[in-house]
Amino acid sequence: MKKTLFWLTLTLLLVAAFIWGNMPKIVPYYKQLTKPRVGLNVDLQPAEQKEAAFVGSQKCKECHKEKYRDWKASMHSKMIQDIRKDPGVVVADFSKLPDDADFTLKEAVYTIGSKFKQRYMIPAKINGKEDYRLGNYQWNTQTGKWQHFKPYKYWYHDSYPHDNKQFPTSTTCDGCHFTGYMATGKRVEPAIACENCHGPGSAHAKDPDNPVFKASLVDPIRTNEVCLQCHMRNRDKRIQTEGATAKDLWMTATDYPKGYEPGKPLVNYKLPAPFTPGKATKEFWPNGAAKKNRTQGNEYVHDAMYKHGITCINCHDPHKLTNTAKKPEGNQACLKCHSFGSVIGPHQESLEAHTHHKADSKGSQCIECHMPKTGKHTGKSPLTVRSHRFAFTYPAETKRFGMPPETNACYACHKDKTLDSLQKSLEDWGMLEWDKMEAPLPKK
Repeated sequence: MKKTLFWLTLTLLLVAAFIWGNMPKIVPYYKQLTKPRVGLNVDLQPAEQKEAAFVGSQKCKECHKEKYRDWKASMHSKMIQDIRKDPGVVVADFSKLPDDADFTLKEAVYTIGSKFKQRYMIPAKINGKEDYRLGNYQWNTQTGKWQHFKPYKYWYHDSYPHDNKQFPTSTTCDGCHFTGYMATGKRVEPAIACENCHGPGSAHAKDPDNPVFKASLVDPIRTNEVCLQCHMRNRDKRIQTEGATAKDLWMTATDYPKGYEPGKPLVNYKLPAPFTPGKATKEFWPNGAAKKNRTQGNEYVHDAMYKHGITCINCHDPHKLTNTAKKPEGNQACLKCHSFGSVIGPHQESLEAHTHHKADSKGSQCIECHMPKTGKHTGKSPLTVRSHRFAFTYPAETKRFGMPPETNACYACHKDKTLDSLQKSLEDWGMLEWDKMEAPLPKK
C-alpha cells in the first residue's frame, strides 16, 4: 500500500511539474492581471490616511528596516542631498565653474541629482516668500563638463521671468523631489522617500492596523500612478480645467500634480504633456518615443502591456530600484514573462530565430530592439534615455517620421548602413508587418 502511494504521489508530482513547465510564464501574474478595473476617477486612498500627516522615512525605518536599507541605497534617496551635512555629495568640479556663473559652491545648499546631471539649489526670496532657485549652470556627469542651464525654457517659459534668480523651485521641482511637498507645500524630507509612494504615514506609525496605500494591491492600471506622478511629463491641470494658458499662470505654473497623494485619482491632479501622432514636440518624436528623460509614463500608457495590467513594479523593484538604464538585468527581466512557445511570444523557436542575430550578441538583447535609446538627459548629453514604448520601430518608420537615424535600434549598431538597406534586411528576413505598411508622410 505504501509503495503504491509512493508511486502515485511521484506520478502526480511529475505530471504537475510537466504542466507547470509548459504553462505560459505569465501564469504567476494571473491574479494581478485579472483584478477588477475600477477606473481612473475612483479614490483608492485608505480612509485612515485622509487626515494623516507626513512623518519622514526615519519613522518608517523603526519597523521596516530592510525596506529602508534597500531604499537608502537607491537613487531615490539621493535625488536631493544636503551639501552642508555632506560636502561629498557634490560631483561637479567647481574649480572649472565658468566665470559668468550666478552662484558659488558656498551659496548652494542642496544638490539635485547626480546620476546623469547635477544641479544646485540656492536660497532666494522670490515672489515675496523664502524659496530656492537654481544656478545657471549644471554639471553634466555624462560629459564631465559644466553647461548652461535655463530652467524657464520648458513649457512654462511664459509663466516665469527668464532669470534663474527669479525662478522658484517651489512650483517647478520640489513637488517631485521633496517628500510631502507635492501634497502639503512643506519640505518634510529632502528625498523621494517612503511616503511619496505610500502616502502620509502618521496614522500608520501610531497604529500599524491603520493602513497606508499599497499600490500593488489595487487595480494594476492604478498601481502605476505612484510612478506616473513624477515619471510622466505633464502640464498644469488648470490648462485643461480652466482653459488657462501658461501666460495666465504667471509665477504659479506648477510642473507637478499639486495636491496629489498616492491612492487619490492622479487624473484629477495632472494633465499629461500633449502629443499628436505624427507630430514632433520638444518632448516626443513623431512616433511618440521620448526625446527627454522622465517620459516613461507618457510612452508606456500607450503600450499593450500597460493596457493588460503589467505594471512598472513588475520590472523595477520599487525599493531597490533595480533594472535601470545603467544597470539593466538583461533578457531574464523580459523572459520571466515572455518565452518561446508562450501565448505571449516570442513566436519563434529560438532567440536567434527571433532576432536574426547570434544569441550572445547585442542584437539579441531585448532592450536594444524594444527599448532603444531615443532621448537625452540634456541637449548636450549622449542618447541614453531608453524608450518605454516597447514596440519595435522599423528603419522605414524612423525615416518616415524624420527622426535621427541614431534613435533607430538597427542603425544604432549598424552605422555603416543606411536606413533603407536596414529596412531591406528586415524585409528579406520576412519581418514586415501590416501595421508598418502605411503610406509615407507627404513632403512638406
